[in-house]
Amino acid sequence: MANPMDAITTGCLRRVFAGEQIQDPVVQCVQIKPMNNSATGVERFRVVFNDTVNFIQSMLAQQTNHIVHDGKLKKGSLVKLKQFQANSVKDKPILVIIDLEVLDEYGECDKLGQPGPLEVVKSESDSAAAPTPQAQPAAISGNQFYGNKPQQQQPQQQQQSAPQKQLPTRSSGQNGPRGSNIHPIEALSPYQPKWTIKARCSQKGGIKEWHNKNGEGKLFSCNFLDESGEIRATGFKEAVDQWYEFIQEGSVYYVSNCKVQLAKKQFSNVNHDYELTFERDTIIEKAEDNEGVPQITYNFTTLADLQSVEKDTTIDTIGVLKETGEVSEIVSKTTSKPFSKRELTLVDNTGYNVRLTIWGNTAMSFDVAPETVIAFKGVKVSDFGGRSLSLLSSGTMAVNPDIDDAHKLKGWYDAQGRNDTFSSHTGMASTSTSGRNDQMKTIAQVRDENLGMGESTDYFSLKATIVFVKSDSTFAYPACLSEGCNKKVVEVAEGEWRCERCDKGWPKPEWRYIMSINVSDHTGQMWLSLFDDVGRMIMGRPANDIMQMRDEMSSGEKEVFANAVCQTYVFRCRAKMDTFQDQQRVRYQVSSAGPVNWSAEGKKLADLIKQYSISDNSDSLFVN
Repeated sequence: MANPMDAITTGCLRRVFAGEQIQDPVVQCVQIKPMNNSATGVERFRVVFNDTVNFIQSMLAQQTNHIVHDGKLKKGSLVKLKQFQANSVKDKPILVIIDLEVLDEYGECDKLGQPGPLEVVKSESDSAAAPTPQAQPAAISGNQFYGNKPQQQQPQQQQQSAPQKQLPTRSSGQNGPRGSNIHPIEALSPYQPKWTIKARCSQKGGIKEWHNKNGEGKLFSCNFLDESGEIRATGFKEAVDQWYEFIQEGSVYYVSNCKVQLAKKQFSNVNHDYELTFERDTIIEKAEDNEGVPQITYNFTTLADLQSVEKDTTIDTIGVLKETGEVSEIVSKTTSKPFSKRELTLVDNTGYNVRLTIWGNTAMSFDVAPETVIAFKGVKVSDFGGRSLSLLSSGTMAVNPDIDDAHKLKGWYDAQGRNDTFSSHTGMASTSTSGRNDQMKTIAQVRDENLGMGESTDYFSLKATIVFVKSDSTFAYPACLSEGCNKKVVEVAEGEWRCERCDKGWPKPEWRYIMSINVSDHTGQMWLSLFDDVGRMIMGRPANDIMQMRDEMSSGEKEVFANAVCQTYVFRCRAKMDTFQDQQRVRYQVSSAGPVNWSAEGKKLADLIKQYSISDNSDSLFVN
């Protein structure tokens, strides 16, 4: 095997932070840990790199996460840093890794050299001030694999008196306005005081107005895209007049001097941790060349795969327009203002169709002929009556886009899709076991791992059999009939039910399940709570039918509950600490459920048997 010491770029980390341009330095990975991103929900990894002289904390850009998931990047691996950004976070040096390559030929090596923590590189003008060692967190500096802790720290007073200095940055050689270095979007953070991005406006929304007790105003938002990622930017009041007409969708700009703050995920369809706000001194200049800036990119989810996508996730999708509904109006529950909506039906070559809703001016002005291919970026996955989609205000749609996916879809539809029959997600529930902390568990594992006992919500999937369904008066509640409301209504008089939220009365309610069931597997039993969508699937009929049977004192009610028992499902659950009657307990709530895929289960069991057979054969060889 090749000598790893011959490959590593000794001392490169200090040189990078001194501003030297180093092409594809090779370093050693000495630690990989997931970052705590509960506030943003975006998966990130912290990696520590060693060049035999120094070690440094680094953060992997989102598009490189697959290297960790695939098991390629491991402790002890040698990697080539192909694209990176040198930054300073709270006066500590940190690398943002945008692209890297694992050098598999060196395998997993022991620690190389005797690395110590990287110190901030100061210029000659700062030579009067003593260098300040950059202490790493205890989890890093206390582990002998990375090197020893600094022997002593600068006195607090001396640290405060030392001048604050921004670390030099490595750029791709492109310069923005006034010769400033271009920063990748992925590396933007509130801790980076000066930056310029060169990015394409991938989406620009309309101007919105607001009126509330604090005043009134207007705003608009747009998304900027470069090769490292995408970020949302918003302008308020005067910024709308200054920049709305200037920024055009599809054009490339140099952008600087914006406020960087935590992203409000409910208003955005991009995955960046942060977002930009235009300010008085914001500078935006149109770029004359588009080199290095990608076109609008999509990450399509097929219509068949919607079943495995978690509710409220934002995705991109593409399909052939099968049907176009008429424009209708609904009244906003919060503002009481009417909104226009139009429902589209899309199909694709996976054999599924889906209902997609567009809103406002987009719905009013929509004029696309059936059998046209449309690509959508930024649609929200809903679970109302089965999987459906809704185009967000920050989303976009492209009619007959000039991309390979669109051409293939059009060719399929013309050849055979026009005469195909399509399945719907209506009434189905997700049975995915993938996603954030959503592994398949047994009941014993859920207990032993204390899921739900922490501050954050834990997610898991469970294959279990229903052994008991509570059939008392609490199995359903009377709900409002307004679309999307589902709040409990109160019977104020005979034949009159009142919703306080909508301030409306109804002659009868819509009964919705709110059930407790006891389930069992080979390791134990546990109670699960569930709501209407899952209740309908388990009971085989809506709660209205059962309430009618109860009013008529029909014997069919007992039969419905009896039929629900002894059925096996895959439950997708979340565990969260709850307080009930001044006592804390873990509440296990079902978010979706579906029948067991017996074919997949059979294959899994066959693979386990095969592993045991191989193990037994290996043992017999040693015995003989």
